[in-house]
Amino acid sequence: MKEGYREVDISSNTEIAKGIFELKVQIESNDSLGDPGQFYMLRSWDFDPLLSRPFSICNIEGSVVTFLYKIVGRGTNYLSKLKPKDKLKVLGPLGNGFNLNVNGKVALISGGIGIPPMIYLAKKLSTEIDFYAGFTNEVYYMDYVQKYVNKIYITTEDGSTGQKGFITDIFRPEKYDVVFTCGPSAMMKKVVEKCENMIPVFVSMESIMACGMGACLGCSIKTKSGMKRVCKEGPVFEGREVFFDD
Repeated sequence: MKEGYREVDISSNTEIAKGIFELKVQIESNDSLGDPGQFYMLRSWDFDPLLSRPFSICNIEGSVVTFLYKIVGRGTNYLSKLKPKDKLKVLGPLGNGFNLNVNGKVALISGGIGIPPMIYLAKKLSTEIDFYAGFTNEVYYMDYVQKYVNKIYITTEDGSTGQKGFITDIFRPEKYDVVFTCGPSAMMKKVVEKCENMIPVFVSMESIMACGMGACLGCSIKTKSGMKRVCKEGPVFEGREVFFDD
């Protein structure tokens, strides 16, 4: 990773579902552009809002890095207005990603906009994978994911696609040797509880970040071994180590 922000070109910025955008940026580097579970800090503004926004890597093809994001506030609203050839400031790749050295059958479980790191992980793992994806209504990116996995399970809250309900309703941990998950905290907590002590489960945590490099401690979460920084020790943690209610 190069220290400091770099100014890069936007290749595309497309709305793929209501309020959900696929952002592709061109990043020239002699270093690795990132591994599954790592993230970048992005900003297209100078002062307001003050903080950059963290986004997990969804895919890397050559020098093009793909992110998915949902419009939830001013920062992401600014991003949604950007067009090809516009400039973007990026810092990364940051954080510790997933361990790719796993054997046996794997379950990848995503909820909402927690799907990006699961997509890139599905591409990079060399083992049998079932992909679980929970959406509110509109489903996206599943055609792409299908190329890399054995089976896809989908739930939508309105029942428009797949099974109606939540993705944790249909997840059966006894079928798997390792589980990876990213999404709302309540969803990941449920996944960890269902796995009990049967199999390893790894979670990708999300948090508001200021620096993205571990200096400000603003993204710290409570774990069984003390406070940990999502941006530095994470964002990937062993699921049973995390206190989801704190």
